[in-house]
Amino acid sequence: MVQNYYEEIPKIKLISECFVKPTHVGVANGAPNEPHYLRTIDLITLTVNPMQKGLLFDTKPHNLRSHFLPNLKKSLAFALNHFYTLSGQLVTQKFPDEHACCLYVDCNSGPGARFIHACVEYRVSDIVSSVDVHPIVASFFDLGEKSINSDGHTRPLLSVQVTELLDGIFIGFTMNHCLADGTSLWHFISTLSEIFGQLNDQKEVNYDVVSITKKPIFKTLFFDHEYGPGPIPKLPYVEPNEFKFRYDPGPLRVRIFHFSSKSISMLKAQANEECGLHNNISSFQALCGLMWRSITRSRNLRPDYEVKFAVAINARPRLDPPLSPEYFRSFYVTAKCVYKAGDLLSNGLGQAALLINQIIKMYDDEGTRRVLKQYEEQPSIHRPVFNSSNGNPKAGIFIAGSSKFDTYGPEFGLGRAIAVLGGYVNMDDGKLVMNPGRDGDGSVDVEVVLKPETMNALELDEEFMSFTT
Repeated sequence: MVQNYYEEIPKIKLISECFVKPTHVGVANGAPNEPHYLRTIDLITLTVNPMQKGLLFDTKPHNLRSHFLPNLKKSLAFALNHFYTLSGQLVTQKFPDEHACCLYVDCNSGPGARFIHACVEYRVSDIVSSVDVHPIVASFFDLGEKSINSDGHTRPLLSVQVTELLDGIFIGFTMNHCLADGTSLWHFISTLSEIFGQLNDQKEVNYDVVSITKKPIFKTLFFDHEYGPGPIPKLPYVEPNEFKFRYDPGPLRVRIFHFSSKSISMLKAQANEECGLHNNISSFQALCGLMWRSITRSRNLRPDYEVKFAVAINARPRLDPPLSPEYFRSFYVTAKCVYKAGDLLSNGLGQAALLINQIIKMYDDEGTRRVLKQYEEQPSIHRPVFNSSNGNPKAGIFIAGSSKFDTYGPEFGLGRAIAVLGGYVNMDDGKLVMNPGRDGDGSVDVEVVLKPETMNALELDEEFMSFTT
């Protein structure tokens, strides 16, 4: 049965909730008393949803309430010593004379991270056997409460929800996207698991004996690759109603398609052969080309209709010298291109992958700096990429996530997770999220969000379904 992602979901039972603060404010990184200003690149996501990612485990600790949850809370408090911005609160500073404002994190007076314990009468098999992502999954994050990043003025910037299933648990993380991107989110989750592994049910743990492998870096970086306090970054708004935006995309289906390492290798080989290139087209670009073509075909658009492709790219390794992956910010750029539907479908996989290859290549050190400079000089706030206000059908896809994230590394003493799932956030027709496949070895899971009629057509697309399992 096709499930509507936004239909009324079954009730989830709240058992308890609290707020967790750092054990030692500023011990690890010297949490500043002065404001932690958000750069213009951070503020692009101000009116979209926070990030949500979670891990489903088919193991349920027998001592869940007496030991596991207290240790996870304790680990979170230790982690916030390092990731101190996540325990803070967003504050807006207004400059009426300039018709401008700036946003910063007050790192010392926030509520801390929200910690939720909930339960639901479902088995792990109920979740993983669902063809579409099960509607109950949305309640595994912040109990299903919807918010946008700007709500960080009154809501916590980080929440962790542990949901008991009948035979397993789900640990869901919600993180404000203005403070971090996917790279930073998984950096935090991995570190929290690392700390959890060091506590071992100890009632009292000295801060000095808890170590982490990768400490976050909070220094402010500017487009010219220099650190320093710099000028206060300002947005051309004064009141929130000038930029706040909430978006309802209507009925959608959300499904995860798995691509084995063999399928990925076949896609890459086919794309390179069609282009006459020798491994210049990457596995990622070939997979993106397949998704772009297949979804365009499923939408049954006019041949002259322009179809869009956009992909979020981690900007850290694009700079020369590259920026550390521990740089804890929302630090990505978006590569885009447009092509006519008829040409995209008639010219083959190789041409689509080559177009994607070319726009990604534009984001070398020079191209990335140019975009970062534009963000600084012309601040803007993101609106849904493919929102159509003129009645025309949506004709784009947007790729987020990465198959390079270490999503199955954090185990929290429970063994390897059996699934990585997202929440309700930033769902729109044509939104795709890449995750590594659980079996590793180059396999990829793609979370696909489409209108029901488009998803139905995609499931009948022979070329697409021949590559996925």
